[in-house]
Amino acid sequence: MDTSKENRISIMFETLRSKGECALIPYLTAGFPKPEATSALLEALVAGGADLIELGVPFSDPIADGPTIQAACKVALDQGTTVRKVLEILRDFRSRHTTPVVLFGAYNPFFRYGLKQFAKDARAAGADGVLIPDLPVEAADEVAPILKDEGLHLILLVAPTTPPERKAAIASRAQGFLYYISVKGVTGARKDGLPDLREPIRELRKVTELPIAVGFGISSPEQAASVAQIGDGVIVGSALIELIRQNADQPDLCDRVKEFVSALKAAVQSARK
Repeated sequence: MDTSKENRISIMFETLRSKGECALIPYLTAGFPKPEATSALLEALVAGGADLIELGVPFSDPIADGPTIQAACKVALDQGTTVRKVLEILRDFRSRHTTPVVLFGAYNPFFRYGLKQFAKDARAAGADGVLIPDLPVEAADEVAPILKDEGLHLILLVAPTTPPERKAAIASRAQGFLYYISVKGVTGARKDGLPDLREPIRELRKVTELPIAVGFGISSPEQAASVAQIGDGVIVGSALIELIRQNADQPDLCDRVKEFVSALKAAVQSARK
């Protein structure tokens, strides 16, 4: 069955596109700085204006993640954050909110869980999509139908170094939106700024009609605004995780997270006006 029109990710992007707006997509590592804080942090993301949330499933050897998110994953794992625990957190969140959620994690934990069972449980918990950064595009042909049977989108990544023919192969298999990696290397805030994204995004639009969200290296409202002029979504991860790390013991942690997300949201919205 084709559930793409019913998926909250597709609905969200269609709604924003009709209004000429760009999506703000913050990333949060589940279980960091401690498992009991994740629900409150998710609430802060929604209150700040998140259009979609990437909820990271921690893994001991995260692919493509820089030192900030790697350290967050280690803290979360050390405190017993499992796939099942992440789904419990999501189920609790979904009982109160309709904001789309993409589960972001390495293939190994999902494979050990059992892909079909994971897809069923993820959908039951309220997930809308899954992003597996270490999944080869060829393996997407096996994984995507399992997720699709449960109404879940498989989100795929395109890098600056992806050859044209492989880019087309990825685009043809992607669902929900395409995640464009703005810089070479791993995730993390860049002090030297972002490259000019206009040409790579223009080229990518030639092979897909899906929305294109841009991530890696976006750490400030100014950078978010710049990307929002070109892409359909702005993804912010490491900068948010670093903010959480620095304020983990502060009583106003969630207020600071909400304030940061609100500033990003305002920048993304103003960029299109």
